[in-house]
Amino acid sequence: MGQLDDKIALVTGASSGIGLAIARRFAAEGATVHLTGRRKAELDAAAAQIGPRGIAVPGDTSDLDDLDRLFAGIADRGGRLDVVVANAGVADYAPLGAVTEEEYDHMTSINLKGTVFTVQKALPLLAAGASVILLSSSSALRATPGLSVYAATKAAIRSLARTWAAELAGRGIRVNALTPGPVGTPGLEDLFATFPDDERPTTADPASLTPLGRAGHPDEIAASALYLAGGQSTFTTGAELFVDGGVTQL
Repeated sequence: MGQLDDKIALVTGASSGIGLAIARRFAAEGATVHLTGRRKAELDAAAAQIGPRGIAVPGDTSDLDDLDRLFAGIADRGGRLDVVVANAGVADYAPLGAVTEEEYDHMTSINLKGTVFTVQKALPLLAAGASVILLSSSSALRATPGLSVYAATKAAIRSLARTWAAELAGRGIRVNALTPGPVGTPGLEDLFATFPDDERPTTADPASLTPLGRAGHPDEIAASALYLAGGQSTFTTGAELFVDGGVTQL
């Protein structure tokens, strides 16, 4: 038996990296997983990796029409959700003096607006006892020059988790924040590549990333998401689970 047998889950930003790892682990534990992301070809490939338990629904979480289509499809297929993982997010290198309106809108619309309306539109489908998992970031607590707007959006995610946990407790719905540190994903490499040479972090020097001397692996974040999604965390809500190699604690 799997830890999520007969559960129905949604994972946003599931085309690659952490989102794909979470979707893959949930499916391996018995869940039917709806995956969404903006890049259709990558999303279809991700669903193919997962197999028959993976259902690809292309879309942009910052586009409310796309979200309406997503949840209408989920309602048609089963009518409920047991787990929602709001993982979709972007990070741009943008020092304060150089932040553009386009960069600001890009990050806030996906990281913050997308999270708010993903969870809002999931509400009618959330079963009693459902788990909502919001992906934050260690950047919200550990200052990295050039990432102020991104870090602010992720700090807001932590606040949302606390308030929504209080709002939804009466329905038996748990809401928690999952906070990774540096994790080896294509997205992290793409972000590092945008830094000036003299400020660039690098996974080629793992000891500089975390006290454990390495970057995390997406599967390690997925294992923590499984804990928050399943029956071992039924008394946990409003919490923040750090899976960051110690960068915010040591």
